[in-house]
Amino acid sequence: MSFFAVLFALILEQARPLAPGNWIHAGFLGWARWGHRSLDAGKPHHGWITWVVVVMLPALLTLLVHWLLWQVNALLAFAWSVVVLYLTLGFRQFSHYFTDIRNALDDGNEDIARELLAQWQQVNASELPRSEIVRHVIEHSVLASHRHVFGVLGWFSVLAALGFGPAGAVLYRMSEFVARYWGYQNKTAGEGASPALQHVANRAWGGIDFLPSRITSLGFAVVGSFEDAVDAWRNYSQRFPAGAALATASRNDGLILAATSGAVNVRLGGHALSSALVPAVPQEFEAGELAGIDPAAVTASTACREPEVAHLRSVVGLVWRSVVLWMVLLALLTLARLLG
Repeated sequence: MSFFAVLFALILEQARPLAPGNWIHAGFLGWARWGHRSLDAGKPHHGWITWVVVVMLPALLTLLVHWLLWQVNALLAFAWSVVVLYLTLGFRQFSHYFTDIRNALDDGNEDIARELLAQWQQVNASELPRSEIVRHVIEHSVLASHRHVFGVLGWFSVLAALGFGPAGAVLYRMSEFVARYWGYQNKTAGEGASPALQHVANRAWGGIDFLPSRITSLGFAVVGSFEDAVDAWRNYSQRFPAGAALATASRNDGLILAATSGAVNVRLGGHALSSALVPAVPQEFEAGELAGIDPAAVTASTACREPEVAHLRSVVGLVWRSVVLWMVLLALLTLARLLG
């Protein structure tokens, strides 16, 4: 039933997307804030305790509700999966910025495109040339599509096949959320998460995203230029082999960008934008830089064309073809289970 749960959730999300600052987002924000204020004492083991409580407890509660509903009626459990997926995945949580920036560039309004990029990522984009605007939009959009869609699908599909319902989707999104939020707090005024808690959150997020990032990269290669994507992937991996002095989360992001660049023949990687975060920044805590990714390494792995507005359309096609690929695979797996 995973295929139908994902299908209904995507249709519902396209028809009625969650508004920015919605109640579920506000609830998890308060939960993450309570966790670090109540449990974070600055030691590594306190960091792991905080992470387990804040991330694992919602996933376990999701699993418990799924099992209870399954005992009552399988359709109720299915509806619960649709609701959880609706809350945890979706393009409409970030795609409006991408669309508005692309439209501005199509109309030649580069100043508006810079303002929209600055609002989206909370960065200083006032001096960016046109090609750099396109590059940053591609990079942040690809990573957002991975974290909001493909990574969620990966963890949901694996754990759902093992009988854990939609718990995997919550585990993935909460892990990404707390790593981003606790890191964001460190850049703003006020009492933020301790370095130990931030290290734990980033380490856990890197481990959880290890396999999904490679599945996403493989999917981009399959639906894009396979040979070029694999070549860029291999070049990047050679520059950062396992055990290299680079955080796992950053290596995961760099790998996705390398595969994307080869898949659509666009040069990615370069200097990150300087952060313009202020304490009043609200909702999404998007970092203004791709933290920890060596821009020279990605650039050296992606000797492709300079970014152009046409590449934005190519990236849209790449992402949607990857969604279709995912849906076909889920349909085949669902059919195999029904026939088996």
